[in-house]
Amino acid sequence: LLEVRDEVLEMHQGGKIAIRSRYDISSISTLRRVYTPGVAEVSLKIRDNPALARRYTSIRHLVAIVTDGTAVLGLGDIGPLAAMPVMEGKASLLETLTGLSGMPILLDTKDPDAIVETVVHMAPTFAAIQLEDISAPRCFAIEERIQARVDIPVMHDDQHGTACVVTATLLNAAKATGSDLGRCRIGVIGLGAAGLALAKMLMFRFKNPVLGADIAADALERLKNAGGIPSDLKAIMAGCEVVIATTGVPGLIKKEMVRKGQIILALSNPNPEIEPEAALAAGAAFAADGKSVNNVLGFPGIFRGAVDANVPRITREMLTAAAEAIAAFAPPGEIVPNPLDKALHKSVARAVARVALEQGLNRDDLTGYFD
Repeated sequence: LLEVRDEVLEMHQGGKIAIRSRYDISSISTLRRVYTPGVAEVSLKIRDNPALARRYTSIRHLVAIVTDGTAVLGLGDIGPLAAMPVMEGKASLLETLTGLSGMPILLDTKDPDAIVETVVHMAPTFAAIQLEDISAPRCFAIEERIQARVDIPVMHDDQHGTACVVTATLLNAAKATGSDLGRCRIGVIGLGAAGLALAKMLMFRFKNPVLGADIAADALERLKNAGGIPSDLKAIMAGCEVVIATTGVPGLIKKEMVRKGQIILALSNPNPEIEPEAALAAGAAFAADGKSVNNVLGFPGIFRGAVDANVPRITREMLTAAAEAIAAFAPPGEIVPNPLDKALHKSVARAVARVALEQGLNRDDLTGYFD
């Protein structure tokens, strides 16, 4: 373990990302083209037609990765500086898998108003905004308020990226077990950022109310307002064919609670609500934990498609299409695809862009994009 830790620390020395020039500026003539006086011509064109910024600058492939460090992985509120390695990791994945340039933005404030104002005012720099590791319930209003004021897509990955990937996993789990999700009772235990977004996506996709459990009354109220049914752990385990847990409480689900034939996704990291092996031994038809359900399956392609189509927002239909594209890409006998397969992310991007085209939300021409 010490050796692995040392390797990780070694890899992080100096950071994992960098901003570099696309051109070798080794001559005065090149200098004059990339900077003054030549750059003035480009600036004047953009002044006269702001849409040209997407053609003549890096804006069209820049994604802001914004965090206040209040809900980082399984580490909790560790602050923005300690969140930087995670944001760099997200940026590395965006670039490696889709060619988008992620720029970490660390916000030294927990005030929702300050976060919203800051992100809104820096939005012209970017083609999209990825919100990361912002705690619930603040994250819900922060995302909504920012999206209402900018004309580029805003997505809180902990909500919607997670919901996409879990939905994809569930689609394939149902296929493997012969379950009809349209007829299954689905319960979500833990209605934080991931749990509530997942419940909403499942209700949108399958048109049935989802049961939800949480220790917070306001979380249950949000579920009810979204069309779900407030419940509790005992009732969900006893009455639902599909159980998804996102509580952060290891060992919450006891083997005695498991019903024969259930699909159980215990997604909390690093330790799940019930180990998959224990759930299967207790009679579950399918069980998985958070180690196999990774957001990297979703967010790179979702943002690539949204940016390529130049949409003003990411819709529920786009997210559902992304989930189905992820599910369809899993190899035979597997529940999820290889997250490092660039063809997967291309497929997800095209699924998102196709829905944008169908909804009339694309502001860039997509001729030839799907070839």
